[in-house]
Amino acid sequence: MCSSTKRVNAFVRLRPSADFPQDMIKIGQDNQTIDVYIERDSSKGVVNNKQTDWSFKLDGILHHAAQDLVYDVVARDLVSQALDGYNGTIICYGQTGAGKTYTMTGTTEHYEHRGIIPRAIQQVFKAMEEHSSQFITIRVSYLEIHNETIFDLLSSTPHAPGPPLSVVEGLQGVSVKGLTLHTCPSEEMALNFLFEGDTNRTVGQHALNSHSSRSHCIFTLYIECHSRIMSDASFVTSKINLVDLAGSERLAKSKSEGRILKETTYINKSLSFFEQVVIALSERNREHVPFRQSKLTYTLKDSLGGNCNTALVANVCSEAVHVVETLSTLRFATRMKWVTTTPVVNEKYDTERLLKNVEKEVLYLKEELAVHNSLLNRPPVTYEPLNEIQVAEINSQVRRFLEGTIDELEIVSLRQIQEIFNQFKAILSQQEQEVEARLRSKYTLIDKNDFATLSVVQKAGLVDADGHMVGEVDGQGFGIGVAPFSSKPGGKRAKIKKGREQSSTAPRKEGLASPVSGKELDSVSPSRSQGFSKDQETKEAQDVLSVETHRSESVPKDDTAVQPSCPPARTAAFEDFKNERGSEINRIFKENKAILNDRQKKRSEVTQRIGVLRQEIDTARQVLEAHKLEREQQGEYLNEEGQVIIEEEEFLLLVKLKDLRKQHRADFSEFRELHSEVQYCQHLVDQCRRKLLTEFEIWYNESFLIPEEVQEALKPGSGALRLGMIPINRVLTLDEDEQERFDRMQEEVLPYCPASVSFYNAKAKTDRKHKYSRAMTALEQMRKKPSGIQPVVKNKPPSVLDIA
Repeated sequence: MCSSTKRVNAFVRLRPSADFPQDMIKIGQDNQTIDVYIERDSSKGVVNNKQTDWSFKLDGILHHAAQDLVYDVVARDLVSQALDGYNGTIICYGQTGAGKTYTMTGTTEHYEHRGIIPRAIQQVFKAMEEHSSQFITIRVSYLEIHNETIFDLLSSTPHAPGPPLSVVEGLQGVSVKGLTLHTCPSEEMALNFLFEGDTNRTVGQHALNSHSSRSHCIFTLYIECHSRIMSDASFVTSKINLVDLAGSERLAKSKSEGRILKETTYINKSLSFFEQVVIALSERNREHVPFRQSKLTYTLKDSLGGNCNTALVANVCSEAVHVVETLSTLRFATRMKWVTTTPVVNEKYDTERLLKNVEKEVLYLKEELAVHNSLLNRPPVTYEPLNEIQVAEINSQVRRFLEGTIDELEIVSLRQIQEIFNQFKAILSQQEQEVEARLRSKYTLIDKNDFATLSVVQKAGLVDADGHMVGEVDGQGFGIGVAPFSSKPGGKRAKIKKGREQSSTAPRKEGLASPVSGKELDSVSPSRSQGFSKDQETKEAQDVLSVETHRSESVPKDDTAVQPSCPPARTAAFEDFKNERGSEINRIFKENKAILNDRQKKRSEVTQRIGVLRQEIDTARQVLEAHKLEREQQGEYLNEEGQVIIEEEEFLLLVKLKDLRKQHRADFSEFRELHSEVQYCQHLVDQCRRKLLTEFEIWYNESFLIPEEVQEALKPGSGALRLGMIPINRVLTLDEDEQERFDRMQEEVLPYCPASVSFYNAKAKTDRKHKYSRAMTALEQMRKKPSGIQPVVKNKPPSVLDIA
């Protein structure tokens, strides 16, 4: 895959002005040079060596340029290369009010004034129609960096408190963790996401700009191209970052205060870090580039000096009063030209298709081998996996070879060789198990790989300084812990042990059937686990039945005697809603609640089992400690090698403790799984409860809270409407309906520009959504504040929040 180094393309766009300073700003004939001249300040004295003129060489000067010309010069080639697998980034930089947002997004009032982002979307979807041999998938995302915090502008609640989005770096480059990607099958849907995100942006006003962007925004197009003709597993991916930076501000000119002042501080700080990164990248021998100083530079790490085609549009104000800011912007654009990138095609492989291709190749090679063997008169060889009969035959041959019945094995294929070695391993493992079974029938064995039992035995003092177990046999890794009958102590000690065994038989029988792990049980004591389950069950036992009737006693008694025009009590209406419109949601809620109760019951049972096992483990430990203390007091018995010998009863207690711990691990794992299931079921139950209450609120508002006078006024032929009297079910029908709006658009726009249909459809859809939101807000205000037309209600019914 070839790659080449390219410089960042830097362009300057001057904002049109009626007071353009011809004597201060001059554009060269080549349309790539711009000269700035400032008169010498005579108040500084005769000797004044301050520089008064500057000249900048860039890739293009856009002066009095229309939006389509700006796109053709800056973005068209970059977007075309993105369809071939190259990443692309376009950045708009400049002071506040210089036209960055207009360049990047444009306006939605006129189709010809749309900016770079809508035109890039249109070019991508036109390319999809032209490249019929490729299957292209388009996804979009829209993020905002406001006060060094990243927000998802396409989220349903973009600025709501929640887990913050973070920038992560992996093998595929830099990405934002938690950012939502939305698939767009059409241009209209992509434009709708763009317009929706624009309405969620943070804006403010100050002395220089009445509609100033207070954050950095990045709209990203993700492109994935699969070939419809070629059957290879490779495909190309790319992304286009369209960056609208917030403008730098001078507080002396913007006169920002309060929240705007705080935002200005964050904006200028991040832009300063952005310039530091550009300076570091422009220096050839610079080892460290401070990308992580801000969220902006870290997010754009791939776009600045990475795998990307990058272009910069430096927006400047052409008025003489802003000449200092113009010089600063032009200096930054010149530095940006020295930054180099290395764009390469992002080629990836589809693992599923690659696997299918490999399977086809294997089948083809098998057929080739079969033809080759037949031409050389070789015996037929199967390349398929061995069946059960063939495996049994190989097992029989191996056993006869080990017994000496046959002297050699006939080799036919590689699969046969592998199966022969497998049979050797199986026979060896079987013989080892038989030897171990015979040893266990005669002795009590301790596996040296069982670290839990070894640690207990070491604490009991049964291991010498060299780490050898009592009665170690032939270096086989087993210790024999049964002392001879003649060496066993008798008398009083045996009687004491017998009495203790009788007193502890009942609790230990149950423990033998439920092994437990001690390490994990230490972290969950019986009191803590039982208390946790009890509190959790008490909290989770509140279902929607209590929600429905919680406020029934607080409903005024006069509700039943009021006029029929008064809305019914919400408790009674809620019962009707559950049986009619909300029956399906209520059924799902009850099913989820039943599953939740079942999981809670099982979790409670497991918690009780863990508590019982904990008690048995403590009892077994106490008995072992008593055995150890008694053995130390009466004297320990040693074998010929000087190693301590333990009795079989004490060893059985060690084995029992091991089994109890094993069972505890199993029960504790089951407890954690059940606890996760309970949390998930509780989430579903809460979600159903919220859905049920939300749907009830909508149904109640539509059915009872719209006054009859308003309903009469909304009928065809009625008089004019008053502000705040718009009911929910008539929000979209006060103006033109969709068909009338589409017909008018066809008459006015389509004869001149047929390609604008998607643009205006997306704009109309966004406008309808905003109109609906405003109508809902007005209706809520009408409910809270009495207006000229409102039914008389003596007692206000309780709200859904009160019921919940």
